[in-house]
Amino acid sequence: MSQLEAVHQEKIHSTLSRRSVKGDDLAIFTDIYQPDTNMVIWQRSMSEALSLAVRTFVNTSTTKQTILAVTPQDTQQKLYDIFGQTDAVTMISHDISQLVDMFCCLFDQKRVGLRLTILDHAMCPRFHVDRIPCRLVTTYQGIATQWLEHKDVVRSKLGAGNQGHTDENSGLFDHQNKIQHLNTGDVALLKGELWDEHQGAGLVHRSPPLAVGESRLLLTIDLIN
Repeated sequence: MSQLEAVHQEKIHSTLSRRSVKGDDLAIFTDIYQPDTNMVIWQRSMSEALSLAVRTFVNTSTTKQTILAVTPQDTQQKLYDIFGQTDAVTMISHDISQLVDMFCCLFDQKRVGLRLTILDHAMCPRFHVDRIPCRLVTTYQGIATQWLEHKDVVRSKLGAGNQGHTDENSGLFDHQNKIQHLNTGDVALLKGELWDEHQGAGLVHRSPPLAVGESRLLLTIDLIN
């Protein structure tokens, strides 16, 4: 089989497998358990009060990354211990606590891993898949995560398969318009390679490039042992 035929076969296989789903109701998250779903997006609109709190937090915080193991009951207090109990921190930590509670309930967990990061550069600038079961991602400020539909990816071009080329020139996808974008405030569940019977279908995504002077506030929540 020629390389062109192999790529064609890979594309045919990818169209049979996985899809993303989105909606403006929190109940959409239960779709993560559908076998043919590899990403669920809750399309929410952040309130102006929360957006203002986020801007204040990003502009004043000297702690650029926080990694914690939290429960729904102690999330706010652990964030207070690090950032203080200002009005901005109170509003942000309340929202984060609700997301932790939702994630724990959805996956029947007592505690999870939380990472809150202020970024001025792309943290993971190349398209990749995560070797995890599932991750929650939301961007409170700045440009949000980029991703590719499963059917649009030539997975042999991930990692070393790019042969030193950029994502755009490696053959990973065939046109720039295939790159999808989350919106600021969207809350997404991303299946990784370690979800049961999901090998080879983890969501392909990357951090977006940031303009000079732009800051991004990113929250991720992970399953932990």
